[in-house]
Amino acid sequence: MQTEANFIIRNARVLTMDEAKPRAEALAIAGNKIIAVGTEADVAAFSGLDTMVIDAEGKSVLPGFNDAHVHIFGGSVELSELSLFRVKGFEALKTAVLDYAAANPDLALIVAQSADYTIISDEERVTRHHLDRILPDRPFLMFAPDHHIAWANTIALEKAGILHGRDVGVGNEIVMGEDGLANGELRESNAIRPVSTMGKTGAREMLGVGTGGEPEGVTAEDRANDIAVLKEGLAYCASLGITSIQNMDGNLYQLELIEEIEKEGALPVRVRIPFHMKNFMPLSDLEDKAATWRARFNTDRLRSDFVKMFVDGVTEGETAVFVDDYSHKPGWKGEALFTQEHFDSITTAADKLGLQIAVHAIGDGAVRMVLDGYEAAAKANGKRDSRNRIEHIEVVHPDDIKRFAELGTVASMQPTHPPGSAGLPTEPYLTYIGEERWPYAFAWRTLVDAGAKIVFATDWPVSPLAPMNCIESAMTRGVWKEGMKDERLSLHETLAAYTKGGAYVEFMEDRKGSLKVGYLADVVILDADVEATAFEKLAAVRPIKTICDGKITYEA
Repeated sequence: MQTEANFIIRNARVLTMDEAKPRAEALAIAGNKIIAVGTEADVAAFSGLDTMVIDAEGKSVLPGFNDAHVHIFGGSVELSELSLFRVKGFEALKTAVLDYAAANPDLALIVAQSADYTIISDEERVTRHHLDRILPDRPFLMFAPDHHIAWANTIALEKAGILHGRDVGVGNEIVMGEDGLANGELRESNAIRPVSTMGKTGAREMLGVGTGGEPEGVTAEDRANDIAVLKEGLAYCASLGITSIQNMDGNLYQLELIEEIEKEGALPVRVRIPFHMKNFMPLSDLEDKAATWRARFNTDRLRSDFVKMFVDGVTEGETAVFVDDYSHKPGWKGEALFTQEHFDSITTAADKLGLQIAVHAIGDGAVRMVLDGYEAAAKANGKRDSRNRIEHIEVVHPDDIKRFAELGTVASMQPTHPPGSAGLPTEPYLTYIGEERWPYAFAWRTLVDAGAKIVFATDWPVSPLAPMNCIESAMTRGVWKEGMKDERLSLHETLAAYTKGGAYVEFMEDRKGSLKVGYLADVVILDADVEATAFEKLAAVRPIKTICDGKITYEA
């Protein structure tokens, strides 16, 4: 082992996430590995003439954050788009849109993000008519924070050829008005894509989530622009203390773009990208594509070793799937994107190939469907350490809580998603699920106490990417009604779910996610002691330095 360190971080409050040695004062890095963790005296022995000594000034040092659920291409593109986060009321919306439109006169499609479902008012749902009053003569598309619902003005619907509606497949909908024309609300990717393709990227950033397919007619200029955009997004990740991301949409185009960045030596975070299995794809794609990608992209820097699926949509768009009816809409439970038989065949085939599976499931009906599929795979192939995941789990049926531990299924959840947290309104969500389901919504503590492994993430760009903002949301979450159970985890459990838990869910806990001798040198130095910081001030904590693979990737 190398005995002279490239970096020594001293005078630190090191939270190692190593149960055998949970705290330390200093650590040393040589090459891309940690070579010492312990007291200042222990670590000083590794200092040499060329060692850079970093004084953490008594602040927290943690394993680099691992955001286990992001959409890197879409998030990177959105860094330059209009954000409507916390915008409320028609006049405020009008001002924001017109200012952005005036500053971007050459855009063929103006795109806005993070528009609350109640952006007009708590009672009035957005339609194309509202948007026409703001911008009648330029195509405009506005996304809800969850990205499953969008609203377009009339000229955008006309140019996209969907003003008179269109069949967009199961689980998708162009909502029609009483006048027989589209009312502007577009539910799920098949309905949104005809409009979004008019944008400056041709919606290439959405293909990994929308179709799982590859873009057509990409020019050298397009590719160069896409790489530049991704570099900005990846640098943004590093600036927030993130050293690993796990993407939740995938196609070969994204993988090859990231591979090119890696070969340039310009990849500041570790990236994991899935094969996205859609309901129209043949089972043979699992072997021909997913398993092939796993063999090709299989380093500690860039990996493609799992399958992502969606089985439902979102509650606010009435596309999530529940065991019982929506409370506000008797007779409607939502429509799954797969039949149970079809879903079981995919999970069984993927499991047989040794591929991990991650599935978006919002409603308790969707969560049950996924658990049934994982159980079917285990029965067919034999139980193994698959670490299959369910993404979001906004509502879980009480009968299914214990099944997470029984099946070894990881709960991948987002602290910024509960209504009332992180600037989100409580309505229409709470009304739609009904008070009887509130105790089983975003049930972090309940799942962990029942033995489930949990991992936290942001779902960026659905929620802001900053890990410390997400951690504050986790620690300040309230209850919707007096007497409800407090579903928060402890601060240390929350930090572990963002570091060690993220490594576990990608089968890399043997070399990252903790600060241990021999582990990869992925470290974040913060500008405060997180344990001494009030929960409501955690979002203000910022990285001083981010180190990934033994290299400084960000300095404040």
